Amino acid sequence: MDAAVVKFDERGLVPCIVQDFSSGEVLTLAYMNAQSLALTQETGETHFFSRSRQQLWHKGESSGHVQRVRALRYDCDEDALLAIVEAVGPACHTGEHSCFYRGDTEPPAPFEVLPELERTIASRKAESPDGSYTAALLADPGFIGAKVQEEAEEVARAAREESDDRVANEAADVLYHLSVLLASRSLTLADAGRVLDGRRRS
Repeated sequence: MDAAVVKFDERGLVPCIVQDFSSGEVLTLAYMNAQSLALTQETGETHFFSRSRQQLWHKGESSGHVQRVRALRYDCDEDALLAIVEAVGPACHTGEHSCFYRGDTEPPAPFEVLPELERTIASRKAESPDGSYTAALLADPGFIGAKVQEEAEEVARAAREESDDRVANEAADVLYHLSVLLASRSLTLADAGRVLDGRRRS
């Protein structure tokens, strides 16, 4: 991105929305000045300007929760930035994945459901709690594969013979079991998405 086109306000600042590269979730809103933007571009990790402390800050410098920049974009008026990042750990100082965790959060937006599912599966993988169906699946790769096959057959049968509601329910079962299978191989739905994108471009 050409930083020369960015229009900073009278304080020398520009708002920067931070978005998760894999899920598309909005993580935070912060501000950059020319120096923090330059540092972000030089280091590949987000740097911002704190309006309350009146100083630069490197996201994750103390917590380790850095944000690795995959792309920097600017809006049509050239006075707002979008940083698309791979986040290491939560974005919010409270420990929440996103700073926007209050307000109208129920029901979650459709795009929030699968990323939250993947975080839950990752938690089960790390902690392996007793009685967890997800943990049991993760402990038995053959079982996961069989369940994906079973659920795929059920959604196909529902598509032939049953209602739209049944198709949606069976499709949800496929997505859940497929997400667990991917997690067992340290993969995500975003990895499958990148394959689809490559096919679209070929």
